[in-house]
Amino acid sequence: MTYAVKQDLIDRFGELELIQLTDRASPVPTTVDDTVVGRALADADALCDSYLAKLYSLPVASAPPALVKVAADIARFYLHGDAASDGIRTAFEDARKWLQDVARGLIGLSIEGAPLAQPGGGIVRVDGPERVMSRETLRGL
Repeated sequence: MTYAVKQDLIDRFGELELIQLTDRASPVPTTVDDTVVGRALADADALCDSYLAKLYSLPVASAPPALVKVAADIARFYLHGDAASDGIRTAFEDARKWLQDVARGLIGLSIEGAPLAQPGGGIVRVDGPERVMSRETLRGL
């Protein structure tokens, strides 16, 4: 499943930006190249999956809005490449940090289906030999 789609990128960042970033065939960019956008979105999904796989079974049935935003920010960063502005780079870093928090279990996602594992502790059990010294055995020493 893809988390963000081309329309999400257009809605968030504008069609003109996508045209300028993807139309590499004509001297004056005029259309969005779906192949270039699709590659960036697939790369963003792969990065998201690498974090989500730690707690959730993949593919997820539906992406919550927060995950769509994160995937869109990552795809935008990939489309800009080395020419990414500080704002776009910051959005990408924030998206990665958010995914790290999800993988650590600090942020929960409302994804259909149960997570693979519940973060948190369990019961600690200690087993050992019988006690040799006690108040009773040390009396009189």
